[in-house]
Amino acid sequence: MQLHGLDLTIILLYLAGTLGLGFWLSRRATRDMRSYFLGGNTLKWYMLGLSNASGMWDISGTMWTVMILFVYGLKSAWIPWLWPVWNQVFVFVFLAAWMRRSGTMTGAQWISFRFGEGRGARLSHIIIVIFAVVSVLGFMAYFFEGIGKFCTSILPWNLSLTLGSLTVKSEQSYALIVIGITTLYTLKGGMYSVVATEVLQFVIMTLSCLVIGWIAWNGVTAEQVQAATPARWGDLGFGWDLGLDWSQTPYPGVDEKIANDGFGLFGALFMMMLFKGVFASLAGPVPSYDMQRILSTRTPSDAAKMSAATIAVMYIPRYIMVAGFAVLGLVYLQPEIAAMGKDIDFEKVLPLAINKFVPVGWKGLLLAGLLAAFMGTFAAFVNAAPAYIVNDIYRKYIRPDAPETKLIRLSILSSLLLVVIGVVFGFNASSLNTLTLWITSALYGGYACANMLKWIWWRFNGYGYFGGMLAGLLASTALLFFKQLILDALSVTDPVADIWFFPAILLFSGIGCLLGTFFAPLENFEAVKAFYKETRPWGWWGPVREAVMKDDPGFQPNRDFHRDVINILVGMVWQMAQVVIPMYLMVKDHTHLAIWTMVLFVTTWLLKKYWWDQLDEK
Repeated sequence: MQLHGLDLTIILLYLAGTLGLGFWLSRRATRDMRSYFLGGNTLKWYMLGLSNASGMWDISGTMWTVMILFVYGLKSAWIPWLWPVWNQVFVFVFLAAWMRRSGTMTGAQWISFRFGEGRGARLSHIIIVIFAVVSVLGFMAYFFEGIGKFCTSILPWNLSLTLGSLTVKSEQSYALIVIGITTLYTLKGGMYSVVATEVLQFVIMTLSCLVIGWIAWNGVTAEQVQAATPARWGDLGFGWDLGLDWSQTPYPGVDEKIANDGFGLFGALFMMMLFKGVFASLAGPVPSYDMQRILSTRTPSDAAKMSAATIAVMYIPRYIMVAGFAVLGLVYLQPEIAAMGKDIDFEKVLPLAINKFVPVGWKGLLLAGLLAAFMGTFAAFVNAAPAYIVNDIYRKYIRPDAPETKLIRLSILSSLLLVVIGVVFGFNASSLNTLTLWITSALYGGYACANMLKWIWWRFNGYGYFGGMLAGLLASTALLFFKQLILDALSVTDPVADIWFFPAILLFSGIGCLLGTFFAPLENFEAVKAFYKETRPWGWWGPVREAVMKDDPGFQPNRDFHRDVINILVGMVWQMAQVVIPMYLMVKDHTHLAIWTMVLFVTTWLLKKYWWDQLDEK
């Protein structure tokens, strides 16, 4: 890509400004561990919401989302349910408040709050630290793959290096440079730096999205999109089969892509996504930046508001850009995609579209915004992960009396070590799509069972949590390395999406949960009582609830289950409306655009009345 001097200047000014902001905030961040990792619990909920939205707006995910919209059309709105994206609805409706009531600093520390002390509790504490580190390393490799591919497509210099027998590709060199800059400002400024820079990055990205939406709106007609796509590409609904045939379009190679993804039986896939989604969403946030934002808020109600704000500000601008790039690519990138031959790299639709359609000046702003999206997400992980090593291992088991200054220095060293290991993994990442589907479908599948039971079942103990998490980690990791051997043993020749292994991973993890739970009696009944009284969850808490009410007759148990379920269903529709409205806008389907806009207004009113107005400040 050829960049004008103005575009390069904008990008360099952004990078310099981000570094300067991180260094300026470093003095506030280094007061103590809580200031470094949680901003001292002083940050406003809406600032944390913007920061959280920016952290979820990563460049790798954006490239992937443009790719699936290009390939699957409006039906691509369902594919992120693999994650599932509506876990955020469960979080803002009730889980965020439950989690914030603990007053802890990390997800692992929260596990100690849930299970107390004892051997089983210590095992559960250690296994969540291991999961946190493994998931962070997986995401770092995912980011490394995405940012390298993106920078190679947009920047004009070839940075390939040969160091003896080691060859460093250009995309790997770019990834190392951007990761190095991001790591530097994150280590200096901690949570203050992360939030401040992410708010700046969110503003840049939103402006960039609107520019791309304007270019696509004026540059593409509905007829052009229809001519470039198969029948039913613009339909949100689906049957048992996907129902897309690209063979008579300018892009016949897309059919091979769909076959390789294993998404042909879309009806069955949808049911599996729902099945997985309920378990994964009830499990709550994984121990990463999202959980850290929740623990950083000032009050439980602020935690809930922050999580809802993340959805409210992110989806519409993001999908305006995603849909804009997808329709521009469909209509105008046929020569570039045809030149790829049989090996079409759909993940390059985004950078190709930027190069071809975005004018000078705006291109620099957009590229700075996309770099911001990557840097914000990567910075969030770099800031979140070391707390598990330093706070939950070193301070808890090795030196409880360590001074705060030493803990912060160790946090910086831990961050550097994790970044180095993540980069090594990134050098061996073969496909952005493969990493995405493994993280969403397999790794988080191993997390679901144990973390669902911790909220709703009083008898579930530390041994059960350890057994379920260990079994889930082993099963999901085995899938990563031995998936093809498993398919060969089952005589399966067609491509199979990782989500189809979720029931087996869930079953394996569930057996581990039950074996661990009944391996030993509940060792910390008083700790479980304290957790229940402070958190006030609903679920199967009968004996614990009776014991708490015996000690405190004025205690009011949680009776909001039915209201929470209704709010979850409304919230899922509310979130889906924000995804599809930009798509219908870009393809100029005015009828469905009007319908879903009305749906958005109605669901917003319902959530205001039956969720926001009912929030408990405690």
